[in-house]
Amino acid sequence: MKTIWTEQQALITGGASGIGLAIAKKLNGLGVKVTLCDCYSEKVEEARARIGEDCRTVCVDVTDLKAVETAFGKLIEQTGPIDILVNSAGITGITNVHSHEVSPADVDLVFRVNFFGSFYTSRAVLPAMLSQNYGRILHIASIAGKEGNAGMMAYSASKAAVIAMTKVQGKEVAGTGVTVNALAPAVIRTPMVEAMPPAQVTYMTDKIPMKRCGTLEEIADMAAFIVSPEASFTTGFTFDLSGGRATY
Repeated sequence: MKTIWTEQQALITGGASGIGLAIAKKLNGLGVKVTLCDCYSEKVEEARARIGEDCRTVCVDVTDLKAVETAFGKLIEQTGPIDILVNSAGITGITNVHSHEVSPADVDLVFRVNFFGSFYTSRAVLPAMLSQNYGRILHIASIAGKEGNAGMMAYSASKAAVIAMTKVQGKEVAGTGVTVNALAPAVIRTPMVEAMPPAQVTYMTDKIPMKRCGTLEEIADMAAFIVSPEASFTTGFTFDLSGGRATY
């Protein structure tokens, strides 16, 4: 088992900003060799510059299976197996809209990014993780995937699918040295949240007993524990970061 952070390679999707970038910074600070994955080439290069020269980047659309397989295959050839995969790429889609009024095209897009993106990337790295009997996969889910947020049908349903996938994958790899877990935050102040209608953000924040948003530092600290060598006996689990909102 790889017990030292400096021996590890981490790949973070959605790494150009928000939660992904915060987790990348945290892991890099611990000595992990970090690769940022995002579909925005300029933004991901700007993010790399903020982390340091030892940070790699991969520009790929996670909704494109062939592109993911090609890009991740090349990366694994260059660096060896990916030890840590954090799936942070995600979108909310159109919010503050009743489910019977949501565009099917919007639902399709949200699922392609949030669910299929996480499925494609984990599918691409799992064989190498299993071959070395070590690996950590963390899917960033959401409290919306557990409880459902009114006005956010596509997002809530896609994150519920991520949570279910986590349970399946986690059970499948149990005992191999690989773990697959999810993290379900409530509202974290990120560019994605800032772009949402204020009424939707207020609706979500009002449900949090602590009456505040979580911070990027808090989610990065929890993510670092979940993907650490020490977190070896937990798999298929969804950790909460909800300020007291989660009830199960």
